[in-house]
Amino acid sequence: MSTTMKQSLVQPYLFFEGSCDQALEFYQKALGAEVTALMRFKDSPELPLCPEASADKVMHASFRVGETVIMASDGRCSGKASFAGFALSLTLKDAAQAERAFTALAAGGQVQMPLGKTFFSPSFGMVIDRFGVAWMIYVLPA
Repeated sequence: MSTTMKQSLVQPYLFFEGSCDQALEFYQKALGAEVTALMRFKDSPELPLCPEASADKVMHASFRVGETVIMASDGRCSGKASFAGFALSLTLKDAAQAERAFTALAAGGQVQMPLGKTFFSPSFGMVIDRFGVAWMIYVLPA
């Protein structure tokens, strides 16, 4: 394996298609996320990538949840965000933290698997948040 590949980093990049500001605010409240970068389409020196009416939309953002950096955008501002075929897995230190995160993410969303004890975790659950992003909440076994 090349040295370049060993030093690589894979980060999720979510396209909210018009609701990125709302998603960032939601993750700040629900998970204590910290927004570390935010650029709007109107600030780009290049040709507009979105219709002029969407100039205030998010061209690029990054936010930190724990040690993980997630990137986000309003994409093409189509209003039709689609998140399929993946989930973000949030590993927490105990069941109390898992309960808080799960409850916050489930607000306005859809519970796929209620949070509870499984054969592989003292607390595990799956939820799709109000923006359509799938989350798996997991506590490591003791």
